[in-house]
Amino acid sequence: QVQLVESGGGLVQAGGSLRLSCTASGSIFSRTAMGWHRQAPGKQRELVAGITTAGSPNYADSVKGRFTISRDNDKNTVVLQMNSLKPEDTAVYYCSAKHPTINFWRYWGQGTQVTVSS
Repeated sequence: QVQLVESGGGLVQAGGSLRLSCTASGSIFSRTAMGWHRQAPGKQRELVAGITTAGSPNYADSVKGRFTISRDNDKNTVVLQMNSLKPEDTAVYYCSAKHPTINFWRYWGQGTQVTVSS
């Protein structure tokens, strides 16, 4: 059983920063890729940033240069640092983990709201 618990969402003005954190229970954390997705009202859920087991990150074009994903395998934690936030970043953000052997996002957190005011 894998559980993902997010924290750190909230309300911020445009240009501000927020730091999202996700802690995973279970034994698979160090063996699987982690990621952050987001879903805005009326839109599909999209991958914002992912990070491999080796720590290699990838980002959606819309957040490159502004967001940074990192992981700490000793603490079973993945962090999304979000800088220069824009109103269009407003969404519910979900921590996610891939299945260890099958390439799909298998595990999801409950989501945390990020609201950026203009």
